[in-house]
Amino acid sequence: MNLPNRLTLARVFLIPLFLLIASLKYRYADCLAVVIFVLGAATDGLDGYLARKNNQVTLLGKFMDPLADKILVSAALITLVEMGRLSGWIAVLIIGREFAVTGLRTVAAAEGVILSASSLGKIKTVTQIVAIVAAFAGDYLYDFLHLPIAGIAMACAVLFTVWSGFDYFIRTWKMLKKDGY
Repeated sequence: MNLPNRLTLARVFLIPLFLLIASLKYRYADCLAVVIFVLGAATDGLDGYLARKNNQVTLLGKFMDPLADKILVSAALITLVEMGRLSGWIAVLIIGREFAVTGLRTVAAAEGVILSASSLGKIKTVTQIVAIVAAFAGDYLYDFLHLPIAGIAMACAVLFTVWSGFDYFIRTWKMLKKDGY
């Protein structure tokens, strides 16, 4: 197994640890959970970079990498809802978009159309990670900056989530329409 795939699997194994730490009720559990989340999110960029740089792109990596990302982000969003730091509709919107785009990619792949990640999709991922970190650090950020940074970051994440979702559907529709859909 190559290094990029090991990093992806490490991200998968960090998810239960993240959930365990985030559920603890001690003073710095949130901070430690954020460190674990950021570590997992960082492996996302690193595994993709290494796979492309070293020509180690594999079928396992193509399958596991986006799945690990979606599970990590979904776990964090659901945890934030459980903690009362995020409205459920936001989590449903973001997670629902991920299911919809995954389904769309599956249909497109069945028709021989490969949908690569767009720049909007990459911006969406970054804004979601920043928003999740800010939501975990919410009170600390507000006390420090006296601005609702978590709310602003989450609004940006929602905006890019919806925008990139529409972009995927429009691009896919155009590609599939050429094929008679």
